[in-house]
Amino acid sequence: MYMQSGGPGWSVLLGRLDGFTSNFFEAGKLPSPFDGLKNLKEKFRNATLDDTTDLVALSGAHTFGRVQCQFVTDRLYNFSGTNRPDPTLSPGYRTFLSQRCPRNGDGSSLNDLDPTTPDKFDKNYFTSLEVNRGFLQSDQELKSDPLAVGTTAPIVDRFAGSQDAFFKAFANSMIKMGNIRVITDPSKGEVRKRCAFVN
Repeated sequence: MYMQSGGPGWSVLLGRLDGFTSNFFEAGKLPSPFDGLKNLKEKFRNATLDDTTDLVALSGAHTFGRVQCQFVTDRLYNFSGTNRPDPTLSPGYRTFLSQRCPRNGDGSSLNDLDPTTPDKFDKNYFTSLEVNRGFLQSDQELKSDPLAVGTTAPIVDRFAGSQDAFFKAFANSMIKMGNIRVITDPSKGEVRKRCAFVN
């Protein structure tokens, strides 16, 4: 998918099996679009990923795709229960999103995660974060959270300045993520014929 949209390629290791069950508790450990940087870093460490480079590189997948208004409504109208917008949102971008996601809307309208080149896998997700145009709170936290100053913000800066650096880090992080708790024992997993269902 990424190569067809202009992104990097990488070698996918073979032999991994799909599990027989889904685990609701484990799914709760995945990063949330509402997570602050501290929680994001903790979730990446717990998944045996690097909480700086892997976190920023894999978040860069948001250079591609769309998301519903419901995931930005609080940032626009009631950030952290203040009845005010998220101060890290660019005023112009906030105005644009408010028109797309009205206060009393149903929250289902789709918006580009990357407002500049939404159908291309490139570094523009990071250039958007540089000017406070990250759609999700979890995205903008990588640049704007006070904790980001000595941790993730310099990596955002590096990737915003070098697509090659981003692509290389993204491919490496995808390989690392693909190696988390690999199932190879046929008594514990299978190759599914349909991804959503156990055979």
